[in-house]
Amino acid sequence: MKSHPIGRRGTEPLFRAIVGGILILFGSASSNAAELYSSYGDPHLKGFIRQALDRSPLLQQSLANYRASLQRLPQVGQLPDPVLAITQYARRPETRVGPQTTMVSLSQRFPWFGKLKDREQVSMQQSMVLRERHRAREAELVRKVKDAYYSLAYLDRVIEITREDESILGHYETLAQARYAQGAGSLQGVVKLQAQITRSQHRLQLLQTQRVDVEARLNGLLDRSAATAVGPVRLPSPPPRSIDVKQLLQTARVNRPEVQAAGHRIEVGKRQIELAQRGYRPDLSFGVSFVNVAGRSDRLGRLNPPDQNGKNIYGLTLGVNLPIRRKSQDAAVLEATESTIASRRGYRSLIRQVEVSIRAVGFRIQTLAEQIGLFERTLLPQAEQVLHSTEEAYATGRLGVLDLLDSERDLFQLRTGLAQLISDYMKSLAELERAVGVPYREVKP
Repeated sequence: MKSHPIGRRGTEPLFRAIVGGILILFGSASSNAAELYSSYGDPHLKGFIRQALDRSPLLQQSLANYRASLQRLPQVGQLPDPVLAITQYARRPETRVGPQTTMVSLSQRFPWFGKLKDREQVSMQQSMVLRERHRAREAELVRKVKDAYYSLAYLDRVIEITREDESILGHYETLAQARYAQGAGSLQGVVKLQAQITRSQHRLQLLQTQRVDVEARLNGLLDRSAATAVGPVRLPSPPPRSIDVKQLLQTARVNRPEVQAAGHRIEVGKRQIELAQRGYRPDLSFGVSFVNVAGRSDRLGRLNPPDQNGKNIYGLTLGVNLPIRRKSQDAAVLEATESTIASRRGYRSLIRQVEVSIRAVGFRIQTLAEQIGLFERTLLPQAEQVLHSTEEAYATGRLGVLDLLDSERDLFQLRTGLAQLISDYMKSLAELERAVGVPYREVKP
């Protein structure tokens, strides 16, 4: 961009803004943006993230808004267009050296020192706000994709457990019928097992209905038909956790898009204050003019032409505007000041919200991890052992079918409960990434 010496120093930040814009433009619009988010080695999740980032209409809208804002930079940093004026006299002014026929003038206005630079800085920071808003939408979209993905993983695991449970109940029913035929068991036991099998089938239908809903939600995030089939999703092994709230908060100050956008809004306010204060200074204008003078054509002028007869006139003009309406400028400064104060307070409020979010999610992750360990190391092995001993006791007639069903239900609830804990753990990691602004692998101390 070409500008006059008054605003030349403003081109350096402009250049940085354009370069940064190109980086975010091509980085976000390409599928490589998926590399910025954790998938924990799951290629299916990584593919879903890439597809969502590539196809989301909301992301394309925010990216277009950001690209459009970059085009304001070369507009606000340019000098106003020069003014060319041509005056053709209807009644020619008569002078000693002849009549004036035409005047041509060219003038250029130069804003006061620093105004162009401040305008560029305001526009640049406003573009950065839009850039961070685009990054925030990206991050939120990825969080929603992970939430739907791990909801599907939970449902698929519970469906699998329910089918296994139905198979086990079918085995128990066969055993109960055999005992009843031999006179060692009661018909009531057979009926109770059949009722439990029916409830298991009903539960399976409800789970499949829920899966269709979550599948449609995931397809919506991927911008494809809601009826598109999504294959079975497996729950991953929970990755190790390492939660340092203070470090995560420091990381969020640097990386979370909303925090960065709030910082840029403060910079916008600062520059607007400086620009408003420069409004008290006048703008300068320079101009040149040319007046065409025709020679004397009257009889006396032809007989005795005066000195410099018909010589054209050249002129230089220097002008300033007079910023005498102080109330208007005072109001502009006050408006920019109040806007900056609001941005600062918004920044502080956002930091507090981020801190609360990180602390809450971090505590939830630690709690879920402890519960997962308790389930895997203690509760599930105990429930499996109890069921095994109950099966043996039932086979020998020492326990009834109600004891068998209680042990079976306890194990079923623990298995589905563990699936829910793992799903919640992975969703909480996605929330932590969203709160901090970087993938989980990058926030470990």
